[in-house]
Amino acid sequence: MKHILFLCMFFSVLGGNGQELEILEPSKPESVPFAIIENVPVYPGCKGSDNAELKKCMSNKISQYVGANFDLGIIKFLGLPAGPQRISVQFKIDKQGDVVEVRARASHEKIEKEAIRVVSSLPQLLPGMQKGEAVGVLYSLPILFKIMEEETRKERKARLKAERKAKNN
Repeated sequence: MKHILFLCMFFSVLGGNGQELEILEPSKPESVPFAIIENVPVYPGCKGSDNAELKKCMSNKISQYVGANFDLGIIKFLGLPAGPQRISVQFKIDKQGDVVEVRARASHEKIEKEAIRVVSSLPQLLPGMQKGEAVGVLYSLPILFKIMEEETRKERKARLKAERKAKNN
């Protein structure tokens, strides 16, 4: 019974009106997620014998770069509440290894703009490869930081006193 139903649907798709069907070739992916790419993009200076090592190196290098280049001064004056903060950044590493299509979501527009600025300035990478061809690679980067409550003068004085005392003992 299942076969008959399938054949009926197949013949109706072929067209009772005499039209020919066009068989499409499977399309090559425009972009592949970083997690499943066959050969990951390579950050300058990364070396490794396999994809796992290269992924780890690239993730570490990007985190170091963002940490070194993100202007924390912007955050200082926004009056955000104390506690953990998260910036979600997505971007694509294109077929030439350039970082493009950078988007960010954060608790404040100025933080989003700074995240986009920093990630857009990443150096050119060797592009990712899928089935032997260069492809775009989608990458997600969470940026996490914590805003500490400001110390009062009295609290700071007490803390420094306790640190000096501990150092002398």
